[in-house]
Amino acid sequence: MSLSPVEGVALAEIESGDGGDAPREKGFVGRSPGQLAWVRLRRDRTAVVSGAMLVFFVVVALAAPLIQWAYGMSPREQFQGALDGFGMPLGYAGGVSGEHWFGLEPGLGRDIFIRMVYGLRTSLFIAIAAAVITTAIGIALGTLAGYLGGWFDAVINWITDLTLAMPFLIIALALTPTLTLRFYGERGQVSAAFGVGVLIAVFAIFGWTSTARLVRGQVIALREREFVEAARASGAGLGHMLFRQLLPNIWAPVLVAFSLAVPQFITSEAALSFIGVGLSDETPSFGRMIYRSLDFLQTDPAYVFFPGITIFALVFAFNLFGDALRDALDPKSSR
Repeated sequence: MSLSPVEGVALAEIESGDGGDAPREKGFVGRSPGQLAWVRLRRDRTAVVSGAMLVFFVVVALAAPLIQWAYGMSPREQFQGALDGFGMPLGYAGGVSGEHWFGLEPGLGRDIFIRMVYGLRTSLFIAIAAAVITTAIGIALGTLAGYLGGWFDAVINWITDLTLAMPFLIIALALTPTLTLRFYGERGQVSAAFGVGVLIAVFAIFGWTSTARLVRGQVIALREREFVEAARASGAGLGHMLFRQLLPNIWAPVLVAFSLAVPQFITSEAALSFIGVGLSDETPSFGRMIYRSLDFLQTDPAYVFFPGITIFALVFAFNLFGDALRDALDPKSSR
């Protein structure tokens, strides 16, 4: 029988009846590491507030079509009649009104609020999809490298070092236009799905290395433990060793790494969109909105304020929740 390290907590409960007729009983309730982490997380105010913010952002992103229907505007619809002769929005604060909650884009006259809603949807989809793919690749390669060792571990380490040595920004700048020309040539507008897929692929190529090294180190520390040796001595196969013995004991650091990878991909997507890589101007994106707002910093500061403060709040909430999750999953934490 294989044993894995489990942290338990015993709570004494004393029950007494009315009038002292019922005897007092003492019981002990054990808690799993997941239950302990959940208790710590609920007691952490920072985790509760940041988690509530993340739930709000996710709900807004998922409900984007419903919000568009209720708002009555699409992200590509233009309101040229609400612009003056210079292409600037009429009214105060960039055209903020009851009809256009966050105003209009100078020049094109598109509604900023509905484009931010879809921009949030784009950023979260790219970041979460890339984080899932990179985490899966990192877990697979790191687990195999750490458990098998030998030449396989050496090859994975060599590939990891090679990937880390590649300049991410230069490769992204060179790879994205090349793929676009390969599939679209000199034709018209590149589809939004293609741009999103290219960004996810670029992040997947470069983003798995940190998770792979983290998992490899954890597996190397676990593979000589008694429960692993017992399972190996009993004739357990490779699949059983990986999925039943090793992976259940490394989920905590992997979960923390995933929670911290999502905001990293959000800022990377915004940065690449800012310099015109990946997503076209037709696809709602915080990076493209902030890029277009640079020409109107003095005349229309509201244009950069709304998308800028939103992406700041999104990344900040993810980072705070990731830190709180790391503390909650740490058995030695006093929080």
